[in-house]
Order: sequence, then C-alpha cells, then structure tokens
Amino acid sequence: MPDRAPQPVDRLLPTDEARDLLTLVRDIAQREVAPRAAEEEEAGRFPRELFTLLSESGLLGLPYDSEYGGGDQPYEVYLQVLEELARARLTVALGVSVHTLATYPLAAYGTKEQRAEHLPAVLGGGLLGGYCLSEPSSGSDAASLRTRAVRDGDDWVIDGTKAWITHGGVADFYTVMARTGGEGARGVSAFLVPGDAEGIGAAAPEKKMGMKGSPTAQVHFDGVRVPDTRRIGEEGQGFAIALSALDGGRLGIAACAIGVAQAALDEAVGYATERRQFGRPIADFQGLRFMLADMATQIEAGRALYLAAARLRDAGRPFGKQAAMAKLHCTDTAMRVTTDAVQILGGYGYTADFPAERYMREAKVLQIVEGTNQIQRMVIARHLAGPETR
Repeated sequence: MPDRAPQPVDRLLPTDEARDLLTLVRDIAQREVAPRAAEEEEAGRFPRELFTLLSESGLLGLPYDSEYGGGDQPYEVYLQVLEELARARLTVALGVSVHTLATYPLAAYGTKEQRAEHLPAVLGGGLLGGYCLSEPSSGSDAASLRTRAVRDGDDWVIDGTKAWITHGGVADFYTVMARTGGEGARGVSAFLVPGDAEGIGAAAPEKKMGMKGSPTAQVHFDGVRVPDTRRIGEEGQGFAIALSALDGGRLGIAACAIGVAQAALDEAVGYATERRQFGRPIADFQGLRFMLADMATQIEAGRALYLAAARLRDAGRPFGKQAAMAKLHCTDTAMRVTTDAVQILGGYGYTADFPAERYMREAKVLQIVEGTNQIQRMVIARHLAGPETR
C-alpha cells in the first residue's frame, strides 16, 4: 500500500491554542495511530496504550472543566480533534467519543463532591469509560430498559444485561442507566459503576464487519452493589440525562464520520493521481474528477453542519435538532464517500492491501450507533411537526 501523508484540512479555529492543539493531534495521529491501524484492526487488537497516551496528552477531557483536569475547549474544537483522530483510525476516535459520552452525566449532573472525587481520574488519570443504555431487548426503544437497581440501605443493587457496549469488558467505569421506579422514562436513574465492581462480567466481544479493534460486548450486572453516592442526578432523572448526553454524543459520531470520509477521499485522490491508464492519470478522466468533486463537497457540507450544531451547543442554545441532522447527514456522507472511494480504486479498492475497503466497512456502523439514522429522521420530524399522534 502506498504511504501517503494526508494534507491538513483547512480549518477556521477560534484561538491560537486551538490551532496548536490540532497540530498536536495531527502529529499523534500520523506518528502513533495511523501506522498501526490496518494491522491492529485486522488482528482485532484493542490499542489501550493509545488511550493512555491520549489521556497523558490531555485529549480525553477536552470539553470539560479545567478545575477537574479537563481542557476547557469548546465543542467545536473537541469535535475537530475527533475528526483528525478518526481520519487516522476510527477505533481510537470513537473510543474518545464514547469516553466523553460516558463522562458527561458526571460532569453535567454530578454534585460538586462527586465531580471532585471522580472527574480528575476520569479526565486525565488514564481511566476509560463505557456508556450502558442499550439492552438486548431495548435498543431504539431505550425507555423500555429492564436492568433494575433496587435500594438496599445506603446502597443500590443492580441486576441486568446491557448490550452493544463499546469498551465492554475493558472499561474502568460504566455510566449505567437502570430502572429504579415504574415503567417508562421516568423510572430510570443513572449510576457511575466501577469497572471492577464485584458482580460485573462481560460476554465475548461481538464479531463485527468493521472496527474489529474496538471491543463491543454485552455487560452483565449480577447483584452489583453501588453506594448511593454514585447515583448521578435525582432518582428518575436518568433517562433525561441519557438523552442529553446523546445529543452531544451524536455530534461526536458526526465528526468521526467526516474523519473517515476525509481519509477515504485522501486515498481516492492519491490513487487517482498516481494510477495511469491509456497513457495518463485516471484523475484526468471527467467521470472520476466529478466523483472526487462530489465527495469533497459532501464532506465540506457535513463538516459545516456538525460545526454549526457545536457552536449552538457552545452558545448554550438548543441544538438537539441540529445534532440529529449532523449525525444523519455526516454518517450517510461517510457511507457514500467510502463506497465511491472503493469504486475509484477498482479491484484494488476491494483488497485489504489498501484501506478503502476498511473505511467502507467502518462507515456502516456510524449509521447505526447512538440512534440509527431512521431514529434521527424521527427526531428531526418531531422538531418540525411535533410528536406523532397516537
């Protein structure tokens, strides 16, 4: 496979600090992440040491308060960091996004005492998080979750199974949504559960078509005892916390999707300008030139969309509709662009000697995680036309 260093994306960043940060991230991505990506993904190897490096570099707590070890960065900067990491390897970028998602309930809804006790280790102490909402029988209908937490004195005892958990079995902590009351959304509470708590076990990782280096597994809670001091927010507030976290998480997925799409475009442009047929580079042929132009335009549109949503979030304004739009558009774009990249490379695009086929396999999952794109369309429609009539 030819070794091509990607050209920097032309970014409009808010501060000199942000520009320096993106330079650091590109250096880490090109030096530490990208060179090992193909081999480790094929082997299904989880790069835990890379997350330790990112933690030591201050990259696991970018959008959170520096008082607790965070980076004090606006979401528009954090998301562009994710994009750069995804351009090098989606497993790493998605892992950072999931860690940020798992951290959000503690950072946004935890008491001052909870934040002081737990956030420094979570943001810069090398810990890695998992987010436990989905279950085997409740995916899109997350409010029907059945994992239950029962009060026992000053503790809660959690029983149930969570499904499709990124970092399942390797996370140092899990943010767990469990039923503490009646049926429906108002009966759910949130808990911060140590990954090594007695009674936690993980199934074997799922065998996936892509992102083989990122463990996705069921996590079982069998009488897991958690003190009430690890309940996040009020009893019954858990589902609202979960939805609030997912709005930001969807922007993370959108940024990851644009990173994968950008990597596919880089590969397609490099190949098309080097590959010669009929005595000239195939990039001279109008059919391919138009494909490349469309790919680049879709990527720029997606980048603008996720950044616009992030700036609303940074300004403290509602951004749920825009987050759903960004997740929908950016992940659909990633699927289209990676498919076109495989087509441009022709037979070589279908081989593992080039990364285009891996990008295509990885792009597919982004249309599914953190709310399928069909769910995103429902969310957007509700903002436009109100709830569905029953």
